[in-house]
Amino acid sequence: MCGRFNLIDSPEIQWLCETLGISLFPHHGSRDIAPGGSIAIVHNLKGERKVSDAIWWLFLDHETLKPNYKYASFNSGSDKLSQKRSIAYHPYRESRCIIPASAFVEGLGDKKTYHKIELEDSAVAFGGLYKEHLNRETGELVYSASIITLPPLVPQWNEIHPKSMPLMLDFEDSELIDKWLDPDFQDVEEFSELLVPRVQKNMLVTRIGKPSKWDPLADSFMIRK
Repeated sequence: MCGRFNLIDSPEIQWLCETLGISLFPHHGSRDIAPGGSIAIVHNLKGERKVSDAIWWLFLDHETLKPNYKYASFNSGSDKLSQKRSIAYHPYRESRCIIPASAFVEGLGDKKTYHKIELEDSAVAFGGLYKEHLNRETGELVYSASIITLPPLVPQWNEIHPKSMPLMLDFEDSELIDKWLDPDFQDVEEFSELLVPRVQKNMLVTRIGKPSKWDPLADSFMIRK
């Protein structure tokens, strides 16, 4: 479960943008993004990659187009992707996206133990899902999104968040990214290997205090691939 993340201009983020052929704007950057907040998503519209603003909460209230807090839909568990009645079922087949980030926060679940996770020398490209909504008053499109989560993968993760971890894509794998962002590509069986938890890049982990403050409490350690 990814509970918070940030997006900060850096050489790593610039490399992600260059690799994906996109541009992020200053308002996309934030040192602390919480569920329900505004995020940037990378998706394919009419054959072109585009960066759009989205609400980090997949299921919105149909009338207000604000997060429906009855359902915690800022994350979409991988076990829900094949359940036809799940809110994630159709987006996984029709509207996948990438959610760029610099780092993210995971909580142990005891409301006092939190860690910041970064990838060594790399930005984070979360594998995400999005939905499109029409604002009836303005005629504008509103996007909502969630991050796909996987079961925990390594023993060290049990001390970070024992229930799940976010899906992170290799944004330098151009064939994978092309398929992931292609709304016409529905052979999701090809993505099954992505849903097998593993460490693809070394992770730098730092114990922090209050999640919204991102304040370090201890020396960082590495989870290696």
